[in-house]
Amino acid sequence: MKIEGSRVLITGATGGIGHAIAHEFADRGAELVLTGRRADVLAPLAEQIGARAVPADLADREAVAPLLAAAGPVDIVVANAALPASGLLTDYSIEQIDRALDVNLRAPIVTARLLAEPLIARGRGHLVFISSVSGKLASPRASLYNATKFGLRGFAQALRQDLAPHGVGVSTIFPGFVRDAGMFADAGIPAAPGIGTSSPEQVAAAVRRAVERDIGEIVVAPLQVRLGVLLGGIAPGLAARVQRLGGADKIAATLADAQRAKR
Repeated sequence: MKIEGSRVLITGATGGIGHAIAHEFADRGAELVLTGRRADVLAPLAEQIGARAVPADLADREAVAPLLAAAGPVDIVVANAALPASGLLTDYSIEQIDRALDVNLRAPIVTARLLAEPLIARGRGHLVFISSVSGKLASPRASLYNATKFGLRGFAQALRQDLAPHGVGVSTIFPGFVRDAGMFADAGIPAAPGIGTSSPEQVAAAVRRAVERDIGEIVVAPLQVRLGVLLGGIAPGLAARVQRLGGADKIAATLADAQRAKR
């Protein structure tokens, strides 16, 4: 799908990955509508790249419909908004579980539901969901986060089949460890030795490529991580043992502690 001249809605635009995606699409000549919870960050970004800012908190179940109404008819949506949800399930209250599910899974699904009919009627459009390698590979102390990202993948795969006959594309992007952005960077936790990282700009480039070429799934991570993802799909038990040997439990515990301190 051609990006130039298309109206693009990007959720979660106030984060580092959202910033990179916004700049990537602005450089391609898109008409941008940006949304996020932090109006103080959203407004300067929108002004910088000539976009329109519509603040919204997607943890509010009533926020999606007004957001889409304010955005107007859109051609492309990049559902990037997400909450970190590392830690043991018993660390979370029911309210916190609902909040993670609402932002990470429910909001993208509701967005797709509200936009599917107008996109089908126009016979064009593209929906992009930003998942994570955690949507392909289960990891310790991340059952809630894994649930939202695995769920997003399954939803997108099926939706892609449903919308393809109508000229509407669906893609899912799976970033690995992203340096300078995302939950690990926000928590100040470096990548484990030998894991490797990707940049926010590489994630943004993958989003653009998925739209332009109608690619169903793209994993944005170094080769060793992509191999681990493949192993997780073929032999999840073996992948879990490899993660433990690589110190995944310790890293996950450190990340969970950092996130718990911010909740």
